[in-house]
Amino acid sequence: MKLPFRPAAIVLCGALALAGCNSQDQEPGAANAPASAQTDDSARKLDTYRQLLRIHNDEMAVTMGHDILDHYPGSAAAKEVQQTLPDIEKRWKENSEKNRLAALWTYQVSPMEGGTQSTATIYSSQPSGDDRVRLVLRRHTAWGQNAFLFGSGHGFVCRGNCTIAATFDGKAHGIKAFAPATGEPALMIRDDKDFIARLQKAKKITMDVTLVDGEKKQTLVYEVGGFDPAKWQALPKKVK
Repeated sequence: MKLPFRPAAIVLCGALALAGCNSQDQEPGAANAPASAQTDDSARKLDTYRQLLRIHNDEMAVTMGHDILDHYPGSAAAKEVQQTLPDIEKRWKENSEKNRLAALWTYQVSPMEGGTQSTATIYSSQPSGDDRVRLVLRRHTAWGQNAFLFGSGHGFVCRGNCTIAATFDGKAHGIKAFAPATGEPALMIRDDKDFIARLQKAKKITMDVTLVDGEKKQTLVYEVGGFDPAKWQALPKKVK
């Protein structure tokens, strides 16, 4: 009567023994696999981070560095990244801002009414969109050098000579100006040399103007810190 039960008992014991062995073999592996995978991933990303530093790709290095810090905090990779990332990120932000400011300016040399002109132009940061007003620095072979505002609509209110209330990096300074008799929507700056000299030292200029349309008062803001005098070409005087 006992014989029929022996094979089942043996199979059951064998199954339990096998399960016990597998349980002992697999549990350490299952626990270690995620940590091992994380270590491998962080090491690969750290290697990429190092390569980005070598080729001076600060933008991608900052992105990769934060990815390592966010996903593998406390790891050896994170500790290494923390030693270099703050300086890299600071440099990247400074260079990004420098490039942004430089991109606000446009430089052109072109024919203009019997001569050649070289211009440096920047649009107002405020107002923006369709209400932007251009600030133009111009050199012309016949007319010489000047600086002016050029807007849309019917221009600016300025009867005879007027004074624009302006600031250069927060320091107040009045700018003498006049509206052209030819009717363009512009304001010509009287002392262009003084204005340009102040602009080259400034990061931000504000100018309070009044528009002809509705005599609306408006503050123009220009982020001029990216101006590059070398790109605003000097032109030869027109030969008489």
